[in-house]
Amino acid sequence: MRRTKPLAVVAGAALFALAACGGSGSDGGNPKADRTYTGAAEVTKDPERQAPAADVEGATAGGTITVYLPGDPGPDSMDPTDGWSVTGNSIQQALTSRSLTQYSRDPKTGEMVLVPDLATDLGTPNDDFTEWTFTIRDDAKWEDGSPVTADEVAWGIQRSMDSDTFPAGPGTEYSQSYFSGAGEYKGPYTDKGKKWDGVSVDGQDVTIKMAKTFPDMDYWGAFMAMGPVPLGKASTPPDYGKHIMSNGPYKVESFRPQEELVLVKNDQWDPNTDPARHQYADKFIFKFNQDQAKVDQIMLSDNTESQTSLSNALGSNNYDRANTELGDRLVQQSSQCTSFLSPDYTKITDINVRKAIAYAYPYQDMWLATGEVPGVTRVPANSIMPPGMAGKHDYFVDGEQFTYNPEKSKELLKEAGYEPGEFKITMVYYEPDPLAVAGQKVLVKGMQEAGFTVKGIPVQDSPYNIWLDPDNKVNKTLNMRGVNWCSDWPSGLTMLPPLVRTGAAYNTAQFSEKSIDDKMSEIPTMPLEQQADEWGALDEEIGTKYFPIIPTAFRNDLYVFGSKIGNPAGDGQIGAPDYKDLYVMQ
Repeated sequence: MRRTKPLAVVAGAALFALAACGGSGSDGGNPKADRTYTGAAEVTKDPERQAPAADVEGATAGGTITVYLPGDPGPDSMDPTDGWSVTGNSIQQALTSRSLTQYSRDPKTGEMVLVPDLATDLGTPNDDFTEWTFTIRDDAKWEDGSPVTADEVAWGIQRSMDSDTFPAGPGTEYSQSYFSGAGEYKGPYTDKGKKWDGVSVDGQDVTIKMAKTFPDMDYWGAFMAMGPVPLGKASTPPDYGKHIMSNGPYKVESFRPQEELVLVKNDQWDPNTDPARHQYADKFIFKFNQDQAKVDQIMLSDNTESQTSLSNALGSNNYDRANTELGDRLVQQSSQCTSFLSPDYTKITDINVRKAIAYAYPYQDMWLATGEVPGVTRVPANSIMPPGMAGKHDYFVDGEQFTYNPEKSKELLKEAGYEPGEFKITMVYYEPDPLAVAGQKVLVKGMQEAGFTVKGIPVQDSPYNIWLDPDNKVNKTLNMRGVNWCSDWPSGLTMLPPLVRTGAAYNTAQFSEKSIDDKMSEIPTMPLEQQADEWGALDEEIGTKYFPIIPTAFRNDLYVFGSKIGNPAGDGQIGAPDYKDLYVMQ
């Protein structure tokens, strides 16, 4: 799934450059981590898990938790069918919107465990994984007290087929690739009145038919797009995204996109129906698009405001102090995420130019300029698949790890027929964030030293909203985009097809090669024990033969928790704070 945060987006899209443009890419003396990461642990499964979720030791009820999200605009819509960002999913899946399955953090091991949610187990497939049946529990309720029904779950699943209505939703990748009618049925809003046989209901059983084998349906079931939506006009988009009905422990009190989301207790949620979530705090307040320096000042002060707050980021200049003073309240979370540059494959057709861009990207100095901590929150990337993912191959596209090397960049440009300054890069940057504005200035100087000319277009909206709209006039002028991508579950299937399959929503490079598309369709049909290595081998083939997207960093996160926030921890599966298990110490 994508990262919402434009600051992270532009970092991944080369919109920040050298802290000192002539630098060698040193870490500037920044401290390395002295502690051990909370890892992105292997996900286990527990199909027998029952409600309620085990109590968090020492947890107390009451209080308000404030969450600061520096440089992050948050979700544009709360519609569960439209949710496919780390920020939106981490909040909504944990607190407002339930689905077929869900993750629960094992308090002893820290591992994320896939458990039932609205389904009574993790689903029952047929022998070749072309049909899955989930039995829906009969005791879950909406915030108005009405029961959550199997028909409403089926309606939510059907909505996920509508890629025209929800072009940035996860159904564009999974439902429209694996469910019956993929590529033909366009969804209930686009194909009004057309019947779809992909999902059926028999009592409490919801059965989903596949267009091809799909052994990962239990993982896909953890996305809120695989959850219920009220029937009929009540859920008509886009209005439903502004006023959703909650079926989780919290409901929406107010929502101002790019500003603030306030959640309060849903008194119709029953912990005895939910194997994964808690409802300790009275209220959550999410503050989007915050200034990193101001948030750091709040969180390091330990004043009344900070004690019941948390931040999902920390500026690099405050890492040393926080690492010394905060102890367990500074959580370093590994996450299976990679940042990419996306040269437009239809416009930048020479692989040598794409390699030149990779050498023109000022990795470590850029990380410092954007508030990251080299070696802690960002480490050099060499592949599409992140570390720890089964089947990942270790390889180097050009025989060595890409580093900032202006002379090498100019050599490659010359091989491609360009003199210094002749090749123009056109991209957007997120103007509301002051770091993005400052970063764009040094970017121009840094890439000029590497032989490029850069045109940066300031935008007020999330860059994703530009990149993902093929009809956007600004997008049509770009030859460089970006994407930050996290695995949706521990499989190369969730890293490669979403980024490089022809027509995929987040294929911001517009890469298209039939042989690669064919291989991505073939791998899920192979024996399960072969699939991981096949994804790793395909990753290497894509990188070394085509190099359509440029991995710039494997991503990790820093979360800062106030002194009265209980159970400070990260969710290694989704790459966000573990909102389900937080409480306020009384």
